[in-house]
Amino acid sequence: MAIETAPAPGRQSAPEDTSIVRDIRNALSGNIRQYGMMIALLLLVAMFQILTDGLFLQPRNVTSLLVQNGYILILAIGMVMVIIAGHIDLSVGSVCAFVGATVALAMAKFDLPWPAAILLGLALGILVGIWQGFWVAYVGIPAFIVTLAGMLLFRGLDLIILNAESIPVPESFQKIANGYIPEMGPVTGYHNPTLVLTLLAVAVIVYLELRKRADLRKYGMEVPRMVLSVLKLVVICGLLLGFGLLLASYKGVPVVGLILGALVVLYTYITQRTVLGRHIYAVGGNSNAARLSGVDTRRIDLFAMVNMGFLSAIAGMVFTAYLNAANPKDGVGFELDAIAAVFVGGAAVAGGVGTVTGSMVGGLVMGVLNLGLANLSVDSNYVQIIKGLVLLGAVALDVLSKYRGRPSFIGMIINGISRGRGTPPGPASPTPVRADEAVTPTGVVHVARTHQDDVPEGVQKLPPPDRVEDAEAR
Repeated sequence: MAIETAPAPGRQSAPEDTSIVRDIRNALSGNIRQYGMMIALLLLVAMFQILTDGLFLQPRNVTSLLVQNGYILILAIGMVMVIIAGHIDLSVGSVCAFVGATVALAMAKFDLPWPAAILLGLALGILVGIWQGFWVAYVGIPAFIVTLAGMLLFRGLDLIILNAESIPVPESFQKIANGYIPEMGPVTGYHNPTLVLTLLAVAVIVYLELRKRADLRKYGMEVPRMVLSVLKLVVICGLLLGFGLLLASYKGVPVVGLILGALVVLYTYITQRTVLGRHIYAVGGNSNAARLSGVDTRRIDLFAMVNMGFLSAIAGMVFTAYLNAANPKDGVGFELDAIAAVFVGGAAVAGGVGTVTGSMVGGLVMGVLNLGLANLSVDSNYVQIIKGLVLLGAVALDVLSKYRGRPSFIGMIINGISRGRGTPPGPASPTPVRADEAVTPTGVVHVARTHQDDVPEGVQKLPPPDRVEDAEAR
């Protein structure tokens, strides 16, 4: 028998918040950390633009930001998948140095053409990933221990190959990191291929948003307001157009930017649209439950480590091309920068949470800090201190907010806007509410009302549904 619930005497339910602010809050609530870091990134850029008197957003400076941090962003793509799967990789810096040294040696000593040298580097990265993945997935040694051993192993191999010397690489190979897309077309004052790529990216983003709305409508799911989609597209496409114009004002999109963009698109699709991606999240969230559900967890662990080795090889060759030579000190601290980018971008320490785009945002936050503080001539020792505090604060703020049940950074901003417009602030008031007062009527209650002929004698009958609804309306 269902029990009817009614509002407490003297208590009036708050009016339903149907404003645009409520919809924005709901849209942001699923990606609090990621949107919070995006806002933090924009605030950092604005702050350094003011402090450097407009120097920070000069086209050459923006291009340098992408070129100087390209290898870290590539590592962050692989690291976020490793962390989502519930592991960690401490060997990526040493693997980068080992692959870069091997490729440089092959071109300098054995006259290997640079395309073949790149294939050699990729094959080495995959072999390294298979080696470490075997110990993690099939022997059961924690990835922390395996990759710590790998950090020492591949660092030693790198030093043996270089023998305390630098090995230069050919100019054709250097274009991987220092080259740009060639100019073509009429004289417009901008880099035409960069403008075309920017407009193409904007068109793809608009198409994906419209397709997402069509899919929701097709399957009978709630479709967000069109104004929210328009607002989202205006913000994202506006930022993308601004970034593209800045690049087109200098030399255009660097080759490393093209490589990074292709990897971001590919791995975003893998993690968000494929069965493999869903299995990675499942294993990181609860490996035992994933195993009982039929997921081959060992295969997923092996893939995560092999993929990390593959991307470490790409990052290592990019960094070697950026410095024009392989050096004994290459790769030092790369693993820490990649891990910092992933955690600042919203990944969970326990695994199962994280996105490729979030790791890109986190990597850009750290890169903006490096470049902005360098433009302000801040001592490098203080730069390390600031970066450490930013990493600790970014993770601690979200962890403490979730642990204490407090609203996140974005939630506090939206609630403040809501109060300013007179809309309900969101969470319930601290006034205690009885359990029977807090439960809202459901379809079961209405079914019970329509079958009250079977109610035993002596039990109070509930009023008909139309009378209850009239009472609630009053």
